[in-house]
Amino acid sequence: MCGITGWVAYRHDLATEQDVVDAMTETMSCRGPDARGTWFAPHVALGHRRLAVIDLPGGEQPMTTEVTSEGRTITLGMVYSGEVYNYTELRDELRRRGHRFSTDSDTEVVLRAYAEWGMAFAERLNGMYALAIWDPRLETLVMVRDRMGIKPFFYYPTADGVLFGSEPKAILANPAVPAVVEAAGLRELLTVSKTPGHSLWAGMYEVEPGTVVTVDRAGLHTSRYWRLETKEHTDDQDTSVAHVRELLDDITRHQLIADVPRCVLLSGGLDSSAITALAAGQLAEEGRKVRSFSVDFTGQDENFQPSELRMTPDTPYVHDVADMVHSQHSDIVLDNSALTDPEIRRKVIWANDAPLGGDIFSSLYLLFSAIREQSTVALSGESADEVFGGYLWFHDAEVRKREMFPWIAYMASRREVGQVSVLRRDVLKRLDLGGHLRDRYADAVREVERLDGESDDEWEMRKICYLHLTRFVRILLDRKDRMSMAVGLEVRVPFCDHRLVEYVYNTPWSLKTFDGKEKSLLRAATRDVLPESVAERKKSPYPQTQDPAYVEALAGQVRGLLADHHAVFDLVDRKSAESLTRAADGTARRHLEQTLSLATWLDLYHPDIRLN
Repeated sequence: MCGITGWVAYRHDLATEQDVVDAMTETMSCRGPDARGTWFAPHVALGHRRLAVIDLPGGEQPMTTEVTSEGRTITLGMVYSGEVYNYTELRDELRRRGHRFSTDSDTEVVLRAYAEWGMAFAERLNGMYALAIWDPRLETLVMVRDRMGIKPFFYYPTADGVLFGSEPKAILANPAVPAVVEAAGLRELLTVSKTPGHSLWAGMYEVEPGTVVTVDRAGLHTSRYWRLETKEHTDDQDTSVAHVRELLDDITRHQLIADVPRCVLLSGGLDSSAITALAAGQLAEEGRKVRSFSVDFTGQDENFQPSELRMTPDTPYVHDVADMVHSQHSDIVLDNSALTDPEIRRKVIWANDAPLGGDIFSSLYLLFSAIREQSTVALSGESADEVFGGYLWFHDAEVRKREMFPWIAYMASRREVGQVSVLRRDVLKRLDLGGHLRDRYADAVREVERLDGESDDEWEMRKICYLHLTRFVRILLDRKDRMSMAVGLEVRVPFCDHRLVEYVYNTPWSLKTFDGKEKSLLRAATRDVLPESVAERKKSPYPQTQDPAYVEALAGQVRGLLADHHAVFDLVDRKSAESLTRAADGTARRHLEQTLSLATWLDLYHPDIRLN
């Protein structure tokens, strides 16, 4: 896991731009605290910051290899972020084809796979990755992103090439790139819809998941090597459950591979508990115990109030799992002073390159920071709800009828979409967020393929599942990646293995809920390794502090912005902010968090915001 960046310029000598390339590379230092490197060739510069996970002495980057082409020897150069879990199998196949390896790293396997198979190499990779390869044969840059979009990857086309990076900050470090945010970017930020390929920053794009983007003298070209396709599911219930378990066993075994300390993130819910139990069983075969970590908050026992989304606190269930699997467990307990610390907020906003904050982001950052002191790799239960259909709105008949992203329809039905109303009315009018959402929803639904003979109910649920796996999950994966990599922790997501995603996506909804509960397939596939309390527990989202002092601290900080006449009030309605500092409900909490996040972002990036 690392941070990558680079620059291709066909009409420019990049050998004179060492300082700029170094600056771009250094923005990725949190993602890669262990080593740095740059590599230059005619028309290209590559930069890399490394978090060493596999083959600690041998996986340094940028990595090069020589290949023979049309009677001459040329040098391929690559920067790579992520992990390819099937690299040992690929290395064996490449050896049979005559390749010799000088390292034990997955990086070298990926580079030699490209040398052997060309563009088709991406189809052979199983993992999470963002990588760029310079091929001098056609003076081409090849950029590839993993199928689910687990690893971030941004690019910025220029007049004579392209700039790219794991995060926007690497691109923004180049003096040629202005920090401009237009209305389209703000719409993406504020609507929780995640249009594929789009970015907050003007002129900047994401390499879409499952996509190869090539840049040559003729321009930029995009091809897709994977998409979520509709296929007929022919397995019965028992076979489906057994296959899900078989996949999970194989995925967990591959994702435990590392040359550094490993652990699991344990919330006490079905998803993380299943991964913890499977990992514990496999590590026990090696005579090892699994390490597990959970997050909690000071005073949570006294302050906890059940709600529709969060009916029970996590800690009792966490301990049930830890006791059953005999993990080396640690509860990371956070207090309000840390959650509301302006310096932590600055680190969170810097990691996101966007005004995305609040206690979930801060608590993740602090949790990952604490874990990083003991482990370098963590397995997470992230994305199981999107894959298996775990959210409440999957099971809400009224929400399912709405022609809107279901998570937004659900929040709107409970008047919880107030995030954007903190903005001034004239700003909201120019943005037309409602129209943007309707258009993006229509675009997304047009992508879904209907199975021949599929009933209306199954078709309805297929669309909802597709929206989660191509839109909603990417928001959560990006949050996970930014907060973990900000402290140099690699978090792996077994439930995003494309084999599992493809199989479960095409499983009929009636089979996904065969026992009348959410996530029936996952529950049945892992019940034998779980405590009964967890196997029967209702879905509960990532926890949040419920201490009233948290909101009071936020209100005090917003009062400081009001007194200072901060530039944030060019976007945020001043009178609304004043009234929010006197309230203490959930809406006030969200608005105060957003106001502070926006203010911090403006201070850090000084963006040129253009709403016309």
